[in-house]
Amino acid sequence: MREALNRKRNAKVTVHFSSPYFFLKGLIMLKGKLIHPQIAGALGRGGHTSRVLITDANFPHATRLGPRATLVHMNLTPGLISSTQALEAVLSAVPIEAATVMQYHTSGPYAMSQDPPIWAEFRKALDETGFKEPLQRLERFDFYDAAEGADVVLSIATGEQRLYANILLTIGVVMPK
Repeated sequence: MREALNRKRNAKVTVHFSSPYFFLKGLIMLKGKLIHPQIAGALGRGGHTSRVLITDANFPHATRLGPRATLVHMNLTPGLISSTQALEAVLSAVPIEAATVMQYHTSGPYAMSQDPPIWAEFRKALDETGFKEPLQRLERFDFYDAAEGADVVLSIATGEQRLYANILLTIGVVMPK
């Protein structure tokens, strides 16, 4: 019995970042803005041109999840976490080469006459990383189609209550120093 316990103590431990059991005491410690193990793992599996979807609380994840996407529920309560909080965490971990939003309706019950206020927050967060391209816009059903594409590696469901608070990011390239 004692010999079996000693073998177990001396065994090497393999940690998979996509595992829900990522936090093993004393083995790994993350430092930085992004510390969520599933999100970090999904971003690590992505590469240039992979996409990341961050959505508001109204987004239909059950019917619009990409076949290779990891779905991470961050919608604890209404408003928590926000789409901008999720965006800032993702931007701290990967470079972005494109950002796409869902075009708002100009008629009907959800009509708006100008860009949703959250888009200014998206632009500010992107600007702070050096990304200066304009937000691309896709009509709602085209956005849904893009969100369930095979190139989407991660979908983050937030508790964001503001309308049109969905953003689809395309991962860029880490440039050599």
